[in-house]
Amino acid sequence: MTLPISAERVSTPRLTLNVLSVPDSAGDPVVFVHGNVSSSAFWCSTMTAIAAEGFRPYALDLRGFGDSDPEPVDASRGVRDYSDDLLALLDRIGPAHLVGWSLGGGVVMQAMRDRPEAVRSATLVNPVSPYGFGGTTGPDGVLTSPDGVGSGGGAANPEFVAALRAGDRSADSPVSPRTVLRATYVAAGTDLGEEEDAFVESMLSTRIGEDHYPGDSLPSDAWPGVAPGKRGVLNTIAPTNFRIDDLHEIDPKPPILWIRGDQDVIVSDTSLFDLAHLGAIGAVPGWDGTPAQPMVTQTRAVLDRYGAYREVVVEGAGHGPHLDKPAEFRAALLAHLRG
Repeated sequence: MTLPISAERVSTPRLTLNVLSVPDSAGDPVVFVHGNVSSSAFWCSTMTAIAAEGFRPYALDLRGFGDSDPEPVDASRGVRDYSDDLLALLDRIGPAHLVGWSLGGGVVMQAMRDRPEAVRSATLVNPVSPYGFGGTTGPDGVLTSPDGVGSGGGAANPEFVAALRAGDRSADSPVSPRTVLRATYVAAGTDLGEEEDAFVESMLSTRIGEDHYPGDSLPSDAWPGVAPGKRGVLNTIAPTNFRIDDLHEIDPKPPILWIRGDQDVIVSDTSLFDLAHLGAIGAVPGWDGTPAQPMVTQTRAVLDRYGAYREVVVEGAGHGPHLDKPAEFRAALLAHLRG
């Protein structure tokens, strides 16, 4: 039996959020936070599955995605515009288990960092590094340049941005949302079935512009010539704006499940979305030797200091193990929630 999903506009002092839930579900609340260029729609199957196991799931659209208010994103605060919106929702439903995917993993880490008492547990699904995305090296997230060059709004593929703006639903281009979904959100060869069209529509719900995706940028004298700005999505996870290296100092310490796909090409020590790695393999010209960001290594270093975590690697899964290996993902998540 497929349980229904309902959508509700939830007003908070910050903005009005679009929140999905499963009617008549009961149990501990679990709040799902989506990643970049997506929305709550990517969580529907997971929500119905855990509702059937005795939990009360919710999934919100972050500002500028899905049907939540498209309030501008102040990236000078890192991801706090998103995490404060999430905490405003928790003010309505109470402390909850949080599940964050990719960018959403960074949002969950920030919410934990700022208000750990509101978090019963955290699940980080292929999360952005605690040192952001691009522009750092080494396990401790040392900036490769003081201005964070190689990260932020200018690091986005302009052809992909144009395809989003145009509402491209085809698979005719290597940078169309559908092609990017198939090639990078999941492991190669994954059949998403009838959900694929809904996922593409979810990606196309992304607001485009300097206040949203990808954000603004600044020129840099260092290779590859773009530095992060202070507005929009990609700048929220630029290392000059976002850094969580003191997570081990919070009290209480909610238990963390770190779950990731071994075929992830987005959040990786050799990410195909990291300009430094692309330069090293010749895909971006003029590479000056800037090292790639070891994203997985950085996350492990921060969580090792934290202590109260478990790492699960899902074989054959890509960036979204809840999409391409749902049974394995749900088993690990439910064990964590029940633990």
